[in-house]
Amino acid sequence: MKNIFDEIQLNNLHAKNRLVRSATWEALAYLDGSINEEIYKIYDELARGGVGTIITGFTSVSSDDFYFGGMMRLSEDFLISQYKKLVDIIHAQNCAAIAQIALGAFYREHYQIEPDEMTIKEIYSVRDNFIDAAIRAKEAGFDGVQIHAAHFFFLSRFISPFINHRNDEYGGSTKNRIKLVLEILDGIKKAAPGFHVTIKINSSDFTVGGLDENESLLICKILSEAGIDSIEVSGNGTSVAWIKPHKNEGYFLDFASKLASEIKTPVILVGGLRSLDFMNEILNETKIEMLSLSRPLLCEPDLPLKFQNKISSESKCISCNRCYSSDCHKCVFRKN
Repeated sequence: MKNIFDEIQLNNLHAKNRLVRSATWEALAYLDGSINEEIYKIYDELARGGVGTIITGFTSVSSDDFYFGGMMRLSEDFLISQYKKLVDIIHAQNCAAIAQIALGAFYREHYQIEPDEMTIKEIYSVRDNFIDAAIRAKEAGFDGVQIHAAHFFFLSRFISPFINHRNDEYGGSTKNRIKLVLEILDGIKKAAPGFHVTIKINSSDFTVGGLDENESLLICKILSEAGIDSIEVSGNGTSVAWIKPHKNEGYFLDFASKLASEIKTPVILVGGLRSLDFMNEILNETKIEMLSLSRPLLCEPDLPLKFQNKISSESKCISCNRCYSSDCHKCVFRKN
C-alpha cells in the first residue's frame, strides 16, 4: 500500500514523502528579484511544516519581465547567493527544493509581445534565459527546476494553438509549438547534468481553440520521451472555489490518472486535494506518484505534520480564493 508519507526516489530527486508544495506566487520580492526576510520566513515555515518537496513561487528568468510585481527572479548572477540562503533554509528540514523557472510574458521595449510577433532571435533569447536561470538554480543548490508551461503565462501561450499562429518551425503542428520547450529541456539537461527537471502544464486551456486534453496528452508523451523527469498536471483557470473534502476534490484527477497510466514519467497531481484518505486513495488506485498542495498550505503550512501525527485528516481550507486578493497572498483566516 502506498502512502503520502512514503519516501520516494525519482530521477535525480529524493524526497522524504510524496507531498509537494506547489508553486505559489507570494508577490513579495523586490523589483530586481531580490529576496526579503518575509520570503525566507514563509519558506522556513513551509519546510518545518513537513512537506517533502517545495517548489518556489513564480521565479522569472528575465529581468525585463513586467507581467506582475513582486516576482522572484533568477535572471542575474548576483541573486545566486540569496537563493542559496533560501535553499539552505529548505534543506535544513530535510526537504527537497525546486525552483519554478517561468516567464510571465515577453517584452520588447516595455511592450508585451505575443509569440506570433517574435523574431527567431527573440525566441532564442527566451530559450537561453531559461537555461541560464536553471544553471543559476543549480549553483544556488536547488535539487531541480520546474519549467512553468501552464496558466497561460508565456510558455503556456506559446504552445497553445489559440495563441500561437506562427507558420515557421515554432508554429503550426503540435511538435512545432512544443519545440521551444523541448529546446529548453535539452539545454538544461546538457548544462546542468544530474538536475531534476520537471514541468507544470495545462491539462487543458479551457478555451475554445486552445490546448485540449487530447493534445496535452500528446505533448506530455513527447516530453516523456524527451527525458522530462516528472510532470505536474494543472490547467488554465485554476483554483476552483468551494472545494469540499470527499465532495469535489481533485479536479484534474481524471486527466492525471490517464496520463500516468500511459507514460513512465512520474506524474504529480495538483488541484483541490483536501483530505488524507482521498490522497492515499489516489496513490493506491492510480499510478500518480506525488500530490501537490497550494491553498491548503497557505491556510495551514503545517498540514503535513498534522496529517502525519493524526491531529487532523482534512484541510481547513474552504477554497474561498480570498488569499489571491489578500496582502502577500496569505490566508485571510490566519491570525499570523
